[in-house]
Amino acid sequence: MALAEDLPKIVTGQVPGPKAKEILERRDAAVPKALCGQTYPVVIERGAGPIVKDVDGNEFLDWIGGVGVLNIGYSHPEVIEAVKEQSEKYFHTIFNVICHEGYIKLAEGLNKLIPCRGDVKKTYFANSGAECDENAIKVAKSYTHRGGVICFTGAFHGRTNLTMALTAKKAFAQGMGPFPAEIYRAPYPYLYRAPKGYSEEEAIQYYLNGLKKVFDEGIPANEVACMIVEPLQGEGGFIPAPIEWVKAVRKICDDNGILLIADEVQCGNCRTGKYFASEYWAEAGAAPDIVTTAKSIAAGMPLSAITARAEIMDAVPAGTIGGTYCGNPVSVAAGNKVMEIYLRDDFPAKARHIGEMVMGRYKELQKKYPVIGDVRGLGAMIGIEFVRDPETKEPATKFTANLIQCALQKGLLIENAGTASNIIRFLAPLVMTDEQTEKGLEIFEESIKEALAMGL
Repeated sequence: MALAEDLPKIVTGQVPGPKAKEILERRDAAVPKALCGQTYPVVIERGAGPIVKDVDGNEFLDWIGGVGVLNIGYSHPEVIEAVKEQSEKYFHTIFNVICHEGYIKLAEGLNKLIPCRGDVKKTYFANSGAECDENAIKVAKSYTHRGGVICFTGAFHGRTNLTMALTAKKAFAQGMGPFPAEIYRAPYPYLYRAPKGYSEEEAIQYYLNGLKKVFDEGIPANEVACMIVEPLQGEGGFIPAPIEWVKAVRKICDDNGILLIADEVQCGNCRTGKYFASEYWAEAGAAPDIVTTAKSIAAGMPLSAITARAEIMDAVPAGTIGGTYCGNPVSVAAGNKVMEIYLRDDFPAKARHIGEMVMGRYKELQKKYPVIGDVRGLGAMIGIEFVRDPETKEPATKFTANLIQCALQKGLLIENAGTASNIIRFLAPLVMTDEQTEKGLEIFEESIKEALAMGL
């Protein structure tokens, strides 16, 4: 059986094994402490499909997927060939000086697929999620001639100076200020934690009232260039934006000349059961003006994209966008092959299938274990929130940390999310087999039982 179809197995008895331990010690000596976390003592030797094989021969089922990068799995053979073929021609040109066709082909493909407003769209490329979000805001400011930006509680948009300011959890920005001015934060519709007793409709209105208050207490609406929203919050806790809230936000933007940016860095590229999550918005008549995407766009090669209608894009002055590596030919070659595979093999359907299996089991577990407060998501992007008490909803942070370690020792890689780190995110590669999914769910429940025995 190929590695891509293997089931997880720990051959060293405990993780890390001796070879991994030695390499991790070298890491700690050579690399800044900020990058030397102790949660995952794993050193990869090879990856295929959803499976990571470490230097000691342990095999892990990866439900983190590079934090949403590996929707197509590790080392997809067709992507490898595309990268090899391009690398034998040339590694690099700067697109601003020497044009290459691969860049144009991928831009044309995204212009057809991305569900932002406009009959004629244009796309350009950056290197990372933070870069594409920052570029989207530059585009919005150029088009509107305004300086204000509204972001939301729970948001994560990156670690550049601007995107650290946008990101809600200030642990990601500790000691890094000052940050840019004219950034304002409104409440994101976290329905599970809405005021007690509110119906969904009342909760949505509560969050909308909080947004409108920004115009009274923060910045006038006619000075706001854009609002930036994750259709399904990632780091903030895997929280889908309710469609009725999105429709209301879209109207607020339209009424006030504000551009709506959908940050699809993590939720794009087939993860939510659509090619892009903002397709759900478009179906409700609330398409965004600008869409950013990265992570799974190119199978792990550094690439991100910014797409908007032509009139918005063409308002940007020459020289203000672009960069040395933006749209690198090797990365773009990977992106073009990934798009071909996603469309040919219907990856949105794969996400829906995996999502149904996982969501169904998570709902069953919720009935059995009161520690599970909420289960939510779209397609194969699912969050499961753990609480110490179902009534108070106090976050079960310690339990969640123990759960991650219990699963690790059984060969399952999972990661937390949320401001209290009490949510487990599901981001498994969409090439995972049914047998692997079932095995992962089996380990997950075993790990819940083990972590419960360790206390809340």
